[in-house]
Amino acid sequence: MIEIEDKIVSADLLRECFACDLGACRGICCVEGNAGAPLEASELGDLEAEYGRYKPYMTPEGIAAVEAQGFGVLDEEGDLTTPLVAGAECAYACRENGVTLCAIERAWRDGRTEFRKPVSCHLYPIRLVRFSNGTVGLNYHRWDVCAPARACGRKLGVPVYKALREPIVRRFGEEFYAALEAAESYLKNNN
Repeated sequence: MIEIEDKIVSADLLRECFACDLGACRGICCVEGNAGAPLEASELGDLEAEYGRYKPYMTPEGIAAVEAQGFGVLDEEGDLTTPLVAGAECAYACRENGVTLCAIERAWRDGRTEFRKPVSCHLYPIRLVRFSNGTVGLNYHRWDVCAPARACGRKLGVPVYKALREPIVRRFGEEFYAALEAAESYLKNNN
């Protein structure tokens, strides 16, 4: 673990490799799991305000799930998450050429919305943990469905944090990302 600012960062984010390979995994991370993706309370307003802009990209089942369950739901542990279709697929999923993608992000890419997607989805496989003292932890979540991403990352030599530069900067800023780069350099030179 490495302490940067007021955050605790798993060194695995600097040592392990990762690069999404949608051709291999087909976006299964949006389909499988035991709960929806984590949401920040502030994102509920964005999801609701932008609904009309990304709704055309959603599946009919996803639309029905959102309209029945709301823009976010509490999971078994009381955490705010995205609603699911039939207890599995994220309600905000869509399909394109046999690949499951985020309908919100598709609308964003088409310039239809300012909201890209929930930050937890953008940051994945980084999962944030909030400690009782207010400190935020950044952990590397290893999921078997992401084995192709780990293989692709190793082949390309891309550490987890470098693969996720954009969402890390979105959530924590440029200075924090620069501190991650410095930490990686330190680890390489002192191990």
